Amino acid sequence: MRKILTLAVFLVLFSYSSFGQQDAMYTQYMFNSLVYNPGYAGSNGHMSITLLHRSQWWSIPGAPTSQTFTVHSPLTNQRVGLGLSVSHDVIGPTSAIDANISYAYHIPLGKAKLSIGLQGGAMNYRSDLSKLDIDDTQDDAFSEKDINYWLPNFGVGLYFYTEKFYLGVSSPKLIQYDLRKENLNTSIWAKQYRHFYLATGLALPLNGESLVFKPSILVKSVGLLSSFSKDVSFQNIGAPTEIDIDLSMMFYQTLWIGVSFRTAIEAFTDDSSSYDSADIWVAYFLANGLRIGVAYDYPLNEIKHSTPGSFEVMLGYEFNFITKEVVTPRFF
Repeated sequence: MRKILTLAVFLVLFSYSSFGQQDAMYTQYMFNSLVYNPGYAGSNGHMSITLLHRSQWWSIPGAPTSQTFTVHSPLTNQRVGLGLSVSHDVIGPTSAIDANISYAYHIPLGKAKLSIGLQGGAMNYRSDLSKLDIDDTQDDAFSEKDINYWLPNFGVGLYFYTEKFYLGVSSPKLIQYDLRKENLNTSIWAKQYRHFYLATGLALPLNGESLVFKPSILVKSVGLLSSFSKDVSFQNIGAPTEIDIDLSMMFYQTLWIGVSFRTAIEAFTDDSSSYDSADIWVAYFLANGLRIGVAYDYPLNEIKHSTPGSFEVMLGYEFNFITKEVVTPRFF
């Protein structure tokens, strides 16, 4: 039974990889923004390090797990930010390790700044289909058993921010790849598609700096502009546009509590997709600069009958190399 569940989950996720969104989702996305926008590098004004682990659809064999490590800091002139992001994703018998170096140039605009970011790196994509119990061994989709590719890529991002507002647009991987070399009968078995992100948020002090309300939104679209491609496999991808709506409160610059709602925009317009999850997260900032957080997602679609949900754990550290002291956490 376990093998059947594993295979069933992989088949669902394999089609998701072929025609859906591929970049891992995070409920605590506000703490690892560098993963999807290189323009974020150095925007904190000091060095910041974050580790984040996510278990998607906990208790289902073969379900996705993801880890990210990010570190970024401005240089001494505060105009240039550098960053490093490393991600590791596992879905059934497939895995991917993605590493990127980010460069951002911050342009002062009065009390605001506009950051222009570039990143470059590579992904190692692996898939061992021999781990699956396949009834139809003649199925072309499983003809290539051991897949191991190195895929270089680059991305861009813009990040406009003030002390209490931010707006970012980005595409962390601009090159689209065929993830299966044996495309027999011109079938589309797996592709790496271009993702686009839009993120915005603001901080509204309700009682000085002791109580701050922070709403934020993250929108992710797959394959935007792919319909203009001459390659038919990049046309009509059909993946829904995902949106995360987050409402959080920060108490005394120390305790941060948030709730969020994740859904496909198409869930409001037609029956082609559904609501995803309702989430809750908590982060705590220690006086020494340490940052810890947890998150739980309750599924709102049919998968709720098979899993209690998803969870994340986060660990971070905030530095300040200008004053040689740990600074009070920023809002973004």
